[in-house]
Amino acid sequence: MAGQPLEGVRILAVEQYGAGPFGTMYLANQGAEVIKIENPADGGDMARGVGPYFFDDDGRQSQFFHSFNLNKRSVALDLRSDEGRRIFRELAATADAVTNNLRGDVPEKLGLDYASLKDVNPKIVCGHLSAYGRDGSRKTWPGYDYLMQAEAGWFSVTGEPGSPPSRFGLSVVDLMTGVTMAFGVSSAILQARASGEGRDVDVSLFDLALHTVTYLSTWYLNAGHVQDRLPRSAHPSLTPCQTYKTRDGWIYLMCNKEKFWPALCRKIGRPELATDPRFATFKDRLAERPAIQEILDEALSAKTTAEWMVEFGGTVPASPILDIADAMDNPFVAERDGIHDFAPPPNGAALGLEEAFRMVAHPIRNSGSAPPKRPGPELGGDTDGLLAELGYGSEQIAALRKAGAVG
Repeated sequence: MAGQPLEGVRILAVEQYGAGPFGTMYLANQGAEVIKIENPADGGDMARGVGPYFFDDDGRQSQFFHSFNLNKRSVALDLRSDEGRRIFRELAATADAVTNNLRGDVPEKLGLDYASLKDVNPKIVCGHLSAYGRDGSRKTWPGYDYLMQAEAGWFSVTGEPGSPPSRFGLSVVDLMTGVTMAFGVSSAILQARASGEGRDVDVSLFDLALHTVTYLSTWYLNAGHVQDRLPRSAHPSLTPCQTYKTRDGWIYLMCNKEKFWPALCRKIGRPELATDPRFATFKDRLAERPAIQEILDEALSAKTTAEWMVEFGGTVPASPILDIADAMDNPFVAERDGIHDFAPPPNGAALGLEEAFRMVAHPIRNSGSAPPKRPGPELGGDTDGLLAELGYGSEQIAALRKAGAVG
């Protein structure tokens, strides 16, 4: 069986909470050795304490934390101390990359940028994920996902017309920025291994949120069009492409190619609509959106959503509208092996993690290799081993721990 694509890549991750850890988890799931650098003085990654759901009764095994930190290692290291920074630089000499998701002005202060580390490792790649970037008037500002959604225009196109401005239902800016950082760092590592020279790679929540406005931004910048919210989560360019009523609820249809309109007309028993000149092209159907909505609501109300899914399957792009429970219990998820079991670590009893738990599978599937399935690391669980690898003896490690440089 082949190994994972990123085996042999070492990443030091000075990270916490969501965006940075989500990105480095993608690297870890692809086989990279991701080592979380956590401050022993403050309990490490703050996500370790995020509830309300835990895998243990003592509040030590946050389900939130594990959702962002599978397949990683952890070193408890205080970067505010001289000894801690010295050890970090020794680790950086062995690494391909250092990543962080700190406020824009902090990486330079902690020595996490390329200028600070190139003397110990000219090939090091330094990935920075910040709220507003490491330069400019906002580099010292804290910032979070929903703020970016608000300022980049997302709220204005989410929800129903006339309702209060609404955020997207998940922290997608955080998640997408994390994955973007992972892509940028992987690309830079590839170049650094070829050229012998590393670099800084910067991504920010703000830039990501703005960039993913995509064609709506292009429409405004070039045509002056300001997109607003549309009823029933409709697409601004295409019809049918929205929610429609069924006998027992709702269904989402996306006839985003010309061939799907006549197929839909046949399936609902109205084949004549396919040749109706009012609905001949995408442009015609968009102009007749209200009429099409009325026709489809009436026709689709003859059957349940489940019945229509059977009728449309493989012919008309359609989806039921599920809640989180229904989405996880969807038989197609099981067919795709979309939920994986994660066994507790060998010392699980000591950690308060004694039973197997379940999580959604990683979306990248590599032929010839099974995905790694290790739970998130214990705070500082790999400190002694990695220090020993650097040449530290047990007495030196004990002294460092007594001094508070390591945990």
